Amino acid sequence: FTSQLSAAPVIEKAETGNPNIKTINVISFAPDGVLLIGDGGGSQIVAIETGDTTPIDAVSEPIADFQKKLAGHLGAPADGIEILDIAANPASGRVYLAVRRQADKQYVIVTVGTGGAIGELELDNVRYASVGLSSGEARVSLVTDVAWADDRIVAAGRSNETFSSRIFSVYTPLKHSSTTDSFSAETFHVSHRKWETKAPMSVVIPFRENGKTYVVGAFSCTPVVKYPLDSLKPGANVKGESVLELGSGNRPIDMFIYSKGGKSYVLSNTFRFHHSRKAFGPSPYWTVKFEQGVLAED
Repeated sequence: FTSQLSAAPVIEKAETGNPNIKTINVISFAPDGVLLIGDGGGSQIVAIETGDTTPIDAVSEPIADFQKKLAGHLGAPADGIEILDIAANPASGRVYLAVRRQADKQYVIVTVGTGGAIGELELDNVRYASVGLSSGEARVSLVTDVAWADDRIVAAGRSNETFSSRIFSVYTPLKHSSTTDSFSAETFHVSHRKWETKAPMSVVIPFRENGKTYVVGAFSCTPVVKYPLDSLKPGANVKGESVLELGSGNRPIDMFIYSKGGKSYVLSNTFRFHHSRKAFGPSPYWTVKFEQGVLAED
C-alpha cells in the first residue's frame, strides 16, 4: 500500500505569486510538505510548496471549543465557518484545514501546530504549480479527492459529460500549466444492480499489488472499487473491480490505513444520508473497518 510518501521531487517548474484558487474541495499532501488542493471551480489541482518540513510536537490531545477558536481566528462566529477537509503534513506533523467563511464565502487554509496553536497559510506569495483537469470539452465542476501515489498525483472528479465520473493521473515532477491523463470510470453498483458512470468517487487511495499501481475508490451507494492505473491510456474507459460493499444509503467521507497488532486495516467514516427517514443508530455518521488484504482479493 502506498501510504508512505516517497522522496521523489514534486514540482519542477513553478510560478510564484497567488494561485488564484476558485474553490477548495479537498486537500492532501505530497512529499516535502507540498500541499495538494483540489479546485473544482477552477478545474485544476494546485500544488503549493509550504516550506513546512521541520518536525513539530504534533497535536495529541483534543482541543476544547476548537470550532469556536477557529472561527474566532477568522473573525467569524462559531457557526459562521465550514470545515471542508483536513490533512496532516507528514513532513512536519502540522495539521491543515480547508475552511470556508460563510459571510463572504472566502476559502482559507488554516494550520494547527504545537499546543493547538492556530495559524494560516497565506497564499499571496507562494511557489506553486497548477495542473488543469481537462476532460475533452467537458468542464470538471467538482474534485472529490486527491492523493499522492509514488510518482504521480491521482484525483477523482465529476464533469458534465455522459461519463461524468473521471479519474485523473498527473505524473511528476509537475510543470506549471501542464495537462493530465483523464480516464472514465465505470462501476457496477450492487445496490442499483447496474453499471454506472455518473457517481464520482468520494475517496481515493493509491494501492500497489504485484508490481502494479491501482486506485482504490469509494462511492456513494457504496462499492469500494479498484482501478488499474499503470496500463491505462488517455481517454480510456475503465471498469472498476468491486472488492467490498458498504451498504445502500451511505456516503464514504474519508478513508485511511493504520496498523495494529501486526495487521493493517482500512478505516472509513461514512455519512448515512437516509438517516432522517430511516434511522440506524443514534447518529448518521458511522465507521467501518476491514483488513487491508481485502483490497487485494479478486
